[in-house]
Amino acid sequence: MEEPIIELKDIHKVYQMGDEEVRASDGISLTICRGEFVAIVGKSGSGKSTLMNIIGALDVPTSGEYLLGGEDVGSMSENQLAQIRNRMIGFIFQQYNLLPRLNLLENVELPLLYAGIAASERKEKAMSSLERVGLAEKWKNLPNQLSGGQQQRVSIARALAGAPSLILADEPTGALDSKTSRDVLNFLNKLNDEGNTIVMITHDSTIAREARRVVRVHDGKINFDGDVNEYSAIL
Repeated sequence: MEEPIIELKDIHKVYQMGDEEVRASDGISLTICRGEFVAIVGKSGSGKSTLMNIIGALDVPTSGEYLLGGEDVGSMSENQLAQIRNRMIGFIFQQYNLLPRLNLLENVELPLLYAGIAASERKEKAMSSLERVGLAEKWKNLPNQLSGGQQQRVSIARALAGAPSLILADEPTGALDSKTSRDVLNFLNKLNDEGNTIVMITHDSTIAREARRVVRVHDGKINFDGDVNEYSAIL
């Protein structure tokens, strides 16, 4: 059996909204192994964003156990969460989250800077990462000098720079046209073929079908978890 990278065991996340209790995650158990490409799909309000925040160590569960690469994330302090995020997870966001005043190389270097990697090694790794997404020659450019698709490729390069164990992509094609979306999805599939573990969050069933496995969330619970072909058959 493949080695699990994500192990969620009976995860609950409860928010208090005035007098009301909102169960954003309601007893979720999920295992994702190294090398998988999994889409977590659900409508707005389904609980998929809460689940993404827990998987990404951006938030901790109210109860239940979350192991990331065998480490218990649920009991970590803010500093420990920041360290494990930086060490193990590469984030790809819908809005790219590039810093406008930094050039592409400096943007890609940021997670390496936070990890305390020396300047020369940082530059080499960031340049190598830009090469992987086909943008090395534009390293001096600022983000606003690029198209949306190119900016998303820079954010992918930034996610890859620290050689993370997990790539977490939140609506990675949400701000892109259909042709550029196709390019980004092809690139994610290529990364998965190279052995990278990818978890993609999306509200769009068509995008979810690009993954190898689909987990569908509804009302804070998983109501489907299976092979992409099984998922396609029930749509």
